[in-house]
Amino acid sequence: RSGHGNVINSNSCRFADYFVICGLDTESGLEPDELSALCQYIEATKFRDGARGLASADEGENFEQSPLRRTFKSKVLAHYPENVEWSPFDQDAVGMLCMPKGLSFRTQADTREPQFHSFIITREDGSRTYGFALTFYEEVTSKQICSAMQTLYHMHNAEQYDILHTPTTPRCPEDQRHLHPHPLNPHPQHTLLPTPAISRLQRFNSYDISRDTLYVSKCICLITPMAFPQACRKVLQQLHQAVSSVHPPPLPLESYVYNVLYEVPLPPAGRSLKFSGVYGPVVCQRPSTAELPLFDFPVSQVFELLGVENVLQLFTCALLEIQILLYSQHYQRLMTVAESITALMFPFQWQHVYVPILPASLLHFLDAPVPYLMGLHANGEGDRTKLELPQEANLCFVDIDNHFIELPEDLPQFPNKLEFIQEISEVLMAFGVSPEGNMHQGQAKHRGFRTADMATDRRNGNLAGSPLNSYLLRENETIARLQALVKRTGVSLEKLDVSDDASSNKDLKVQCDTEELKMHQLNIRVREVFANRFTQMFADYEVFVIQPSQDKESWFSNRDQMQNFDKASFLSDQPEPYLPFLSRFLETQMFASFIDSKILCHDDEDKEHTLRVFDSRVDKIRMLNVRTPTLRTSMYQKCTNIDEAEKAIEMRVVKIDHTALHPHLLDMKIGQGRYEQGFFPRLQSDVLSTGPVSNKWAKRSAPAQWRRKDRQKQHAEHLYLDNDQREKYIQEARNLGTTIRQPKLSNLSPSVIAQTNWKFVEGLLKECRNKTKRMLVEKMGREAVELGHGEVSITGVEENTLIASLCDLLERIWSHGLQVKQGKSALWSHLLHYQESKEKKEATPAGLGPTGLIHDTERRKSDAGAALPPLKVSLIRDMRHIQNIGEIKTDVGKARAWVRLSMEKKLLSRHLKQLLSDQELTKKLYKRYAFLRCDDEKEQFLYHLLSFNAVDYFCFTNVFTTIMIPYHLLVIPSKKLGGSMFTANPWVCVSGELAETGVLQVPKHTQEITFECQNLGKLTTVQMGHDNSGLYAKWLVECIMVRNEITGHAYKFPCGRWLGKGVDDGSLERVLVGELVTPSTENEDRMCRTPPMQQSPGMMRRFVTISPNSKPKLNTGQIQEGVGEAINGIVKHFHKPEKERGSLTLLLCGEYGLVWALEQVFQHGFKSPRLFKNVFIWDFLEKSQVYFESAEQREVTPDENWQTRVRDFCRFMRAINNTSRNIGKDGKFQMLVCLGARDHLLHHWIALLADCPITVQMYEDIALIKDHSLVNSLIRVLQTLQEFNITLEASLVKGIGI
Repeated sequence: RSGHGNVINSNSCRFADYFVICGLDTESGLEPDELSALCQYIEATKFRDGARGLASADEGENFEQSPLRRTFKSKVLAHYPENVEWSPFDQDAVGMLCMPKGLSFRTQADTREPQFHSFIITREDGSRTYGFALTFYEEVTSKQICSAMQTLYHMHNAEQYDILHTPTTPRCPEDQRHLHPHPLNPHPQHTLLPTPAISRLQRFNSYDISRDTLYVSKCICLITPMAFPQACRKVLQQLHQAVSSVHPPPLPLESYVYNVLYEVPLPPAGRSLKFSGVYGPVVCQRPSTAELPLFDFPVSQVFELLGVENVLQLFTCALLEIQILLYSQHYQRLMTVAESITALMFPFQWQHVYVPILPASLLHFLDAPVPYLMGLHANGEGDRTKLELPQEANLCFVDIDNHFIELPEDLPQFPNKLEFIQEISEVLMAFGVSPEGNMHQGQAKHRGFRTADMATDRRNGNLAGSPLNSYLLRENETIARLQALVKRTGVSLEKLDVSDDASSNKDLKVQCDTEELKMHQLNIRVREVFANRFTQMFADYEVFVIQPSQDKESWFSNRDQMQNFDKASFLSDQPEPYLPFLSRFLETQMFASFIDSKILCHDDEDKEHTLRVFDSRVDKIRMLNVRTPTLRTSMYQKCTNIDEAEKAIEMRVVKIDHTALHPHLLDMKIGQGRYEQGFFPRLQSDVLSTGPVSNKWAKRSAPAQWRRKDRQKQHAEHLYLDNDQREKYIQEARNLGTTIRQPKLSNLSPSVIAQTNWKFVEGLLKECRNKTKRMLVEKMGREAVELGHGEVSITGVEENTLIASLCDLLERIWSHGLQVKQGKSALWSHLLHYQESKEKKEATPAGLGPTGLIHDTERRKSDAGAALPPLKVSLIRDMRHIQNIGEIKTDVGKARAWVRLSMEKKLLSRHLKQLLSDQELTKKLYKRYAFLRCDDEKEQFLYHLLSFNAVDYFCFTNVFTTIMIPYHLLVIPSKKLGGSMFTANPWVCVSGELAETGVLQVPKHTQEITFECQNLGKLTTVQMGHDNSGLYAKWLVECIMVRNEITGHAYKFPCGRWLGKGVDDGSLERVLVGELVTPSTENEDRMCRTPPMQQSPGMMRRFVTISPNSKPKLNTGQIQEGVGEAINGIVKHFHKPEKERGSLTLLLCGEYGLVWALEQVFQHGFKSPRLFKNVFIWDFLEKSQVYFESAEQREVTPDENWQTRVRDFCRFMRAINNTSRNIGKDGKFQMLVCLGARDHLLHHWIALLADCPITVQMYEDIALIKDHSLVNSLIRVLQTLQEFNITLEASLVKGIGI
């Protein structure tokens, strides 16, 4: 029974469940550890590429490795007790994790320091047990094994001799040792030698039975329900000391082991406990339910190893559920970094595969196509480049020992990163930890010969000493900025203020040693600073939680589809710089699970521990913010509750709450419990198999309810152990996004591997289904109102987040089951293979045709579109477009750009289908179990991707804003009066959301051009005109088509008017407003199409079915409605977040826009003087202007307001009439409306004109403009535009100086 994460088995009240001994089983002798050796052998052969070079034979721990360096099988020799019902003993897992690399041998020449490490065993249900292991070396007493080793050596040397063909010059190993002191190498690894001469190799690794002593590793281990690494380390070290010291301890070993297994309880929440080791007391303490959860690993070590900047980047990767691989020679470092990073995420919990120490036999797990956090043990000096990782497109690789971290591309910054780094640095420096890490201290131990001298040099102060001035910093801009920040804030980073809370040299007899206290203090400070970031960031998260409307059962069955958090509203409140990080974070599994657990617990009683602690902190912040409102600002709020958190710990350590029973003699026969000094014995299992009948500690600690209470507290503290029903829900909710938390740690047969991979394939498919659905819901927000999703629309940031996570999913799918990895992007590598094979087949010149167009045989049957020959659908051509973009440097970047382009062209599914249709290639590149070779799943996956064709994405155009793009422009003259006689020279100027082209001349006979310019973004307007030259300078244009030749987006700019003096309104140039054309494709992947980026057709479309030229007669009701809709469109536009507003020009000047609506107002009841003569609204406005100007001189009306309005009106009229542009009368009217809207003057002008005597002359009595009540309501409607800041596109107001 358990929930998740650091869930504790509710039945366990004991400090430790098992005591385990692992090592060499003399009965079965030397068995090579086939699995790990095999993996390493395969790795090594990969590097060698057929040449049996010696250097690589050293590095891969394989069959050619010298016998002392090979790995042999270790066995669990004994564990006590046999079994515990609440935590069954998992022999395979414990064996693998106690000695992940199997047994190792040493001789007296090597270092044999004991090594401590911790590990974690995660069960199927997500519950965890911890293991703490101490590995040490014992002399091999078995003659068989010594002689077996000698034999292996003879064989090995002969083999090496064959490889090298060089005569050897054996020298006495003793000399050798003086020449090359073996570096202090804490693990059985091979150190690379400066020159791999065979003689040296032989001496270095030699074993001579007559002269050398052989040692083998052994391990003692505690398996515990909670992680107390410090306490366990002490217990194990003291037990080992008891065996190795000359003076045996007062009691048999059994007494001490029995004591820790049966007589030491877990400390209750919020209490401390003291118990006795063999030589000294051990103290451990546990936080109360109101504090941050238990965490006992030294977080300072992580900062020392990596430095603040790197830790923060790693932390960001973990929060965004990016695959993380830790790499180190030290198991304990892997564990410390993994546990620290996951602990710092409070209140969120890592939801995916979590294997801080990956045993060698599980290396194939690295191609798991799911988010994971794994630790890989480094082989001595084998450097990072030798490591073959299946997937690196979205991998964070952390080389712990070398202070180095590789990040995935476009990782967003953690909010307020600089101030955050500053705050953490202050905490670290108060404890004497340097913020950029002590890369150069303590490095000598692990670095082989060459760096040893340099390192001692550094330690002896021959390099800059000040912690913030070391060479590392000058290269690190963040810290440089940090230093500037520090200067401003006046905190000196130079003089370290090392806090000494107590005189550091007290002996061990204090309640707990000062080092340990310092570790606890630093831990809690750093953790509070981290936790405070989330309490600030999510202070008002509860407001956005969407409580399910239906009952729990149906909520669970539809959990995948349900949104549990109003992301769009939450993000719209956040400061701009936070968005890249937050929008991705809200998509993670850990965030979804956190909100799920919030939805499932209504009252405080049944809240999960982390949630309760988090909520109480959030409440505090909210209380403070009522007084000083800082919510929703990006002002940095430092952590304020460090002191009380620290107090709680100090209180517990100063006054110990409970003391366990002392070890005592057990009921053992005389002679039992004797052992040989220097060898850890098998213990007497009979006395260790069961605990005391009555629990002594329950009696001793007086009130017996103590245990009961503690159990209840444990229940409350860790997840719902009371209610099976809820348990089931939580389980289901947790498992939604993840299929596998941890690989089974058993020896893996091919069938188990296949099964694991099958789970991955299913998981990938499910993830693909959820992602596509999520992206569609977000994208179709506008049209999907009836689905109950309200007026949501997707923001630019959010769209990018979703597309990025789709790219990441594609990379994971493409790297699953890859045979050989090339480059960092598996998808791009596959595309390149495909391109190569196709180009071989075609072997045609790759250059584009003269216009870059290929005429397809089947011309598309669309009216205006027919004039633009369709672009050929070609995967290779799209790749070439991407390859031609100089700005994209990496493979991962190219793959992403290609996915974005394919999405925008609605070809993603079709392209990928084509790519995978080359089955020969897929077989060549992928193993049988790979996702891409599971036919049904692959089909379903392509089908899910097909659904993206239902909506318009601009995810390529909007992201690559600076690239050069070829455009094709075509003028379509009216069919009625062909432009064959047209003699003038036409020109155009195309504008988009990002830029405009400037004037382009169009050849008058073809009337089309192809031009290249920097990405214009979505196209908005085309200005067109001609120079009025020649005999026949009149031009009737139906529309202009412009197409982006890379993305294939075509825009139609309708015109339907004459350009020429003396026709229509006498205009020589016009501004046309365009809309995206949806291609009417008649091919097989036709999906339901939504009209592109428009409002649903409004009322007006229903009235105006006649073309604009044959001016339709609308009644006043319809005209009012038209104005209402036009204004409404503009209001809605401004209510959207800035990133997703679309084109304002369209709403002003487009079909049924504001200009059109006001045109209808002024056309209504307009007197038309004679047949055949057109009167334009502009004529009426000019007459009114003349009247106003004369009225002003006569000073008819003394009203101040009236005069200002008249002055404005006349000024604008004059400016428009005086412009050098050849705009016609309707063009001028359009300009006046746009400027009036911009300066919020339209309603004033309508009021002026309604009262103007000219109106009486030129309008009939039924005219709308003469109806007072209608004019008043029109004025009210226009006033709503006042609150908006309308900026006009340059093309609309060119040449006007106002």
